[in-house]
Amino acid sequence: MRIARYEFEGRVRYGLADPESGKVREIAGDPFDLIEATGVVHRLDEVRLLAPVAPGKIVAVGLNYRDHAREMGKVIPAEPLLFLKAPSALIGPGGEIVYPQQSRRVDHEAELAVVIGRTARNVKAKNAAAFILGYTAINDVTARDLQVKDVQYTRAKGFDTFAPLGPWIATDFDPAEASVRCLVNGELRQDGNTREMGASVFRLVEFISSVMTLFPGDVIATGTPPGVGSLQVGDVVTVEVGGIGALTNRVVS
Repeated sequence: MRIARYEFEGRVRYGLADPESGKVREIAGDPFDLIEATGVVHRLDEVRLLAPVAPGKIVAVGLNYRDHAREMGKVIPAEPLLFLKAPSALIGPGGEIVYPQQSRRVDHEAELAVVIGRTARNVKAKNAAAFILGYTAINDVTARDLQVKDVQYTRAKGFDTFAPLGPWIATDFDPAEASVRCLVNGELRQDGNTREMGASVFRLVEFISSVMTLFPGDVIATGTPPGVGSLQVGDVVTVEVGGIGALTNRVVS
């Protein structure tokens, strides 16, 4: 299934998206309970796709790809390095990334995102799949100069619009070996694969849920492959995850 969240005539709804037919079937309520179609069908081109979930928290993982750690000149952590992105940073497909006046360098970071489906606390990796609703793409936009200046990540990664998420949640997806790519104005910048992650998706659920309770709708950003680079006003940046789809946003002043 491809679970989308969208706006139509001022109302926000969840639905099951079918990119091949170009349609989305509305479902009752949210996808964290029994999914039941209402019978209402829209064309995808007549709705506005939103971020596919409104998370209570976005838990991100730093330096989870070995080659990315090396390109940043940092030591590969022995345990997952966690930080939080503000939920207020969330935007959806087609949303605009606003280049903040406080920064002189804003970078793209293409990542696979995990959407939690059930309350998870002290979950073992072998059981983690049962607590995951599905997967989507996220761009962990970062004010790199401020990250270096501040040392900790809150400001650099917390600006409004710095968490593009989408286009939908894929429930039938294998996170063990999927391509993660970033294109800027059509030029390939990042080209990685989840098999290169230091900590697997299921290991991340185990580790994070041993620290904090994960609730339905929470998002885990699993780290970025090498090739991160700067964005300029006017750039169009696309995050592609193989088997899920493409998330495209424009950078504005």
